[in-house]
Amino acid sequence: MNFQQLRSIREARRRGFNLTEVAAALHTSQPGVSRQIRELEDELGIEIFMRAGKRLTGLTEPGAHVMPIVEKLLNEAENLRRASADYASTGRGSLRIAATHSQARYALPPAVRDFRLSHPDVELNLHQGSPQQVAQFLLDGEADVGIATEALAQYPGLIALPCYRWTHSVITPPGHPLALEAAQGQVLTLERLSQFPIVTYEVGYTGRSHIDDAFRQAGLAPNVVLAAMDADVIKTYVDLGLGVGIVASIAYDEDRDRHLSAVDVRHLFADNMTRLAVRRDAYLRDYVYAFIATFAAPLTRAAVDEARRAANAASAD
Repeated sequence: MNFQQLRSIREARRRGFNLTEVAAALHTSQPGVSRQIRELEDELGIEIFMRAGKRLTGLTEPGAHVMPIVEKLLNEAENLRRASADYASTGRGSLRIAATHSQARYALPPAVRDFRLSHPDVELNLHQGSPQQVAQFLLDGEADVGIATEALAQYPGLIALPCYRWTHSVITPPGHPLALEAAQGQVLTLERLSQFPIVTYEVGYTGRSHIDDAFRQAGLAPNVVLAAMDADVIKTYVDLGLGVGIVASIAYDEDRDRHLSAVDVRHLFADNMTRLAVRRDAYLRDYVYAFIATFAAPLTRAAVDEARRAANAASAD
């Protein structure tokens, strides 16, 4: 048994059992991948994959049982490499961050700037995606840190730590009735807001569930005419007059967005929590802890390690 065989098994599952893609990902040939898989199956005495001719079509029952073990072995091998790297090249390496667009665009820049000043020899790589994609980046070992609002706490393989709470704002063109009413001291209601077409986040992004819940509980059906993944797109279409926008308050800047007005609606929608997640079994290098504390000061190394110990102890019970 060797790591190349294990990598072939893992990539076959990740790539939807497409051996051509597996070979490309592992920088080898398709026959080589097939040989690695067959040799491991022969050594273990089981068939890991179901087949139709020469094509892999899925995992067998034994394959589904051994796959988590394969993942764990490869994760621990990566942990070993990272642990040795801490001693071989202190302060050098790469930090892979996965985040949603809103976090990458509005919350991360100050932390990235400060981290670069204190760790100039660390290369930063930023992956963007939906909350579910952020979680998968972490679980697949393709990111060290994940930052998102929704979903991260739903994955048992991750430790999702609370960072900060935030609220929503309604944005409109200047002179819009809602902006004028707010300027006159009138409190915006869901009933009044539902009278206008709405541009906001896609389902699963940036607190959209709290927006939907508020309207549902009030017995109202908002007219969402456009849903997008990020606030910049939402603001563009609000500026074009497509509707009023509902965005994260952090996404509105009075100086930068002079062509728009904002109305605070924290009284209408529940607060949202941004979370930072790491894989439960990952080895975190010193500079990963440093970045986490830079992004959210309460998340010290001691706090992160205690959360991981508590989660691992709970799963063991």
